[in-house]
Amino acid sequence: MFTKQAYEIFAAAVDTAQPENLLRKNVSIKQGVLHIAGQQNDIATLNRFLVFAIGKAAPAMAKAVEKQAGEIISEGYCVTKYKHAIPLTHFQIIEAAHPVPDENSVKAGEIILNRLQQLTEADIVLFLISGGASSLLADVPEGCTLEEIQKTSALLINSGATINEINTVRKHLSFLKGGQLAKAAYPAKIVSLIISDVTGDDISSIASGPTVPDSSTFKAAFQILKKYNIWVQTAESVKNHITRGLNNEIDETPKPGSLIFKNTVAKIIANNQLALEAAFQKAIKLGYHSLILNDTLTGNTEKKAREFIHYVLQYKGDLPACILMGGETTLNVSGIGKGGRNQHFVLSALHEWQQCNLSGTVRDITILSAGTDGTDGPTDAAGAAFNTKSIPAILLNDKITAASLAQFDSYNFFTKYGGLIVTGPTQTNVMDIVIALIH
Repeated sequence: MFTKQAYEIFAAAVDTAQPENLLRKNVSIKQGVLHIAGQQNDIATLNRFLVFAIGKAAPAMAKAVEKQAGEIISEGYCVTKYKHAIPLTHFQIIEAAHPVPDENSVKAGEIILNRLQQLTEADIVLFLISGGASSLLADVPEGCTLEEIQKTSALLINSGATINEINTVRKHLSFLKGGQLAKAAYPAKIVSLIISDVTGDDISSIASGPTVPDSSTFKAAFQILKKYNIWVQTAESVKNHITRGLNNEIDETPKPGSLIFKNTVAKIIANNQLALEAAFQKAIKLGYHSLILNDTLTGNTEKKAREFIHYVLQYKGDLPACILMGGETTLNVSGIGKGGRNQHFVLSALHEWQQCNLSGTVRDITILSAGTDGTDGPTDAAGAAFNTKSIPAILLNDKITAASLAQFDSYNFFTKYGGLIVTGPTQTNVMDIVIALIH
């Protein structure tokens, strides 16, 4: 029962970040005027209205804009993850790979860059941006191969680097990211509506900031590759590209104050905090004393899971209680198993609970951690959950849990013993939600 309630609370978080409601508030046509994020545009003087939806939430965002302004869309392109597409009327759909780019990612990048370079100041471009866009829209620097860029991306993702660090490197191995789509579209007017999947909502890091100024540098990208011992594993062509940037032989990404951003507007329309607040309200309706932790879900996955379960075990407030936390941890993968950061978080929390030898305690605790996009690592699961009163007897000993943790094999663990959370694509992405229910 309590695991079901935890899922209901998670579902409320996902529902509040659905694009249809978000876009209805930000895009409309009234009396011949196109309203986008508070900007008013006279349709009579508009040359072309192009819409580019990029990310895991792109199909639903595109669908919402079709409902609000479909009759004036000149061209539309929707770039999303494989198996995420939905029927659209005004958009060409391109499915590509995530979290490592593939040939379709490059194809999408070529198409969009080509269209942007043909625009004038009488045109308006609406970008609908969500998590995953950094991989789904890609290019390959001159002298490099796609395979070399893929290898660098995979090394970064598995290194324990933060999303800001990963995207800093991505920006400097691309001519699309870090404000460079805005550069290509200049002097057209650009409005970006963004669903944030980045801790702190750094708009220059979300989707690698393709339409906004970028303060990061080639030097920072180089330092990140060195910090995580990736530089020595990186292809010579990729090293050469970064080195040329360090030597000012390649232009830096456009910086704040650049003229190319004079006609650009960017607005975050949903984030993790919005989802947490919806989860908070749902928990109250279910009868829980609810609390959102100020401590953001960042840092090492295992460390954060241990800290969280200890907080829950030591909780002295009114019962029943719902403890919420949101964000995104980082996982330095070294095993040969299958899983994702949310499944690994829950497995780590379970192992820590086992270590505390609390199987005979009175309290009934449920832990759930899941990605709001419905995807956790290279799996079909969104995350996982466990309830301390429903754990199979075989797991009261921590040896099986410890072995699965060591191999980073959380997916197969929860497949065998129960607890996987499988939602399918949710058409949004506002990072992860962690829920603890205490009775």
